[in-house]
Amino acid sequence: MFERGGCNFSHVMGAAMPPSATQHRPELAGAPFEAMGVSLVIHPGMDLTPYYGQEEDAAHFHRTCQAALAPFGQDKYPRFKQWCDEYFFLKHRGEPRGIGGVFFDDFSDLGFEDSFAMMRAVGDAFIEAYLPLVKRRRAQPYGERERDFQAYRRGRYVEFNLVFDRGTLFGLQSGGRTESILMSMPPIVKWRYDWKPQAGTPEGRLYSDFLRPRDWAAWSGPGSIA
Repeated sequence: MFERGGCNFSHVMGAAMPPSATQHRPELAGAPFEAMGVSLVIHPGMDLTPYYGQEEDAAHFHRTCQAALAPFGQDKYPRFKQWCDEYFFLKHRGEPRGIGGVFFDDFSDLGFEDSFAMMRAVGDAFIEAYLPLVKRRRAQPYGERERDFQAYRRGRYVEFNLVFDRGTLFGLQSGGRTESILMSMPPIVKWRYDWKPQAGTPEGRLYSDFLRPRDWAAWSGPGSIA
């Protein structure tokens, strides 16, 4: 069911912050740092990157994120959803990486205790957001066509990770263990020159219906996940 997965713990320190850490906080340039993190990578995450989209799956994922953030203010889900849509965007392709979710970093608006509680709530919601999708789709048949398209779309993930992802860049710039940092790379990936899906195909529908910002939490239609 999963080709690759991993859970990494990192603890790095240095005399001066890497450029990726000070890109949005230039006043911290040159400051010493110590950073710790836990990274869960199974290619989905708290942002969803389907290859063959399902509206009810996207809605369930976003509604779970919305519910997890609700106790911390009604502004948090729309704010972090937009942040996610903007962050996981491949500027050189002009397209989103997936259907989004929630994203935030360098967050301390609620004070340490409540900010940590919010972060934990999002992490705890992952199983509730994702496991029903696995149970619902794991027996769905696929063939070489679907597998080939999966490998092609994974290329977008690789491009994002190596060009834009702040966590990957921070790890490489701070002297972290390269094998661990690149654990997030999918094992099988393909690129094709200037390939575009045919309109009306399931592959084309990913581009036309899913790879654009949408209010998934407000989606209404047939199908629900109990």
